[in-house]
Amino acid sequence: MCNSLIPAAYRAAGTGSPEGSGQTKTPDFPPAPEPLPVPVMDNHTHFDFPGGESPVAVAAALDAAQAVGVQGAVQVGTDLESSRFTVRSVDLDSRLLGAVALHPNDAPEYARRGELEDALAEIEQLAAHPRIRAIGETGLDFFRTEGEGLAHQRYSFRRHIDIAKRLDLTLQIHDRDAHSDVVQVLREEGAPERVVFHCFSGDEELARTCNEAGWNMSFAGTLTFKNAANLRAALAVADPELVLVETDAPFLTPHPHRGRPNASYMVPYTVRAMADLTGTDLAELCTRISANTVRAYGSWT
Repeated sequence: MCNSLIPAAYRAAGTGSPEGSGQTKTPDFPPAPEPLPVPVMDNHTHFDFPGGESPVAVAAALDAAQAVGVQGAVQVGTDLESSRFTVRSVDLDSRLLGAVALHPNDAPEYARRGELEDALAEIEQLAAHPRIRAIGETGLDFFRTEGEGLAHQRYSFRRHIDIAKRLDLTLQIHDRDAHSDVVQVLREEGAPERVVFHCFSGDEELARTCNEAGWNMSFAGTLTFKNAANLRAALAVADPELVLVETDAPFLTPHPHRGRPNASYMVPYTVRAMADLTGTDLAELCTRISANTVRAYGSWT
């Protein structure tokens, strides 16, 4: 694969432009990895962050991913604007499925403006699109939100759970420093049939809880970080039938390229790390991840 395809996919939308400079800076994307032997899907990415606003850029980014064995992705909304973008995007490229929601850190702001109920109603309307397969990312974030905002987060999370259950959609969970509280809310509300802990950040205990409940654990590039012993321990005990992979691009670029921009074509770095850590044949792991992803979201075709 031509590595120049990678930055070109994002340069088309002006990624990295210094604010107010009027100039475009080419982002320092890592080299393309070796292709995977069996295709997988990136089940959580954000094309609407800088670099993804152009449909041409999205298509080129998906081309780059497909060239290394990442044959599809789930574009994830975090507010009304990005959720609307998600619906537009899934209509433009069959390699995309979508998820729509209000991020837990955005829900308090909608509530402060008196717009939370209207925003939730629009999320439900957007979720009716046949290629929107998940409600997410929603959940709890105790790292960036505190005080009264936490009550709005909990309320929004419960409402998203209700929408996912009524529409029979997968629930994509954002869980930051809130493991026990997320599990408590899921149990109190009754979890949807399909649940994905996006960018799984727990430990062995949470992994065992997910095993028992049948909740999917999606591992991102954080698994490869030197300080992520908890994630590697969690992967070691995770039910292989519940394991997924994601980028959360443009964030969380895997080692050895941490700190540089992330994109769906980077998934193979994380998958290879997963295979090494679990002692699993790479092709076997890819086949399992692909099947798990289709069970979680349905077919891309």
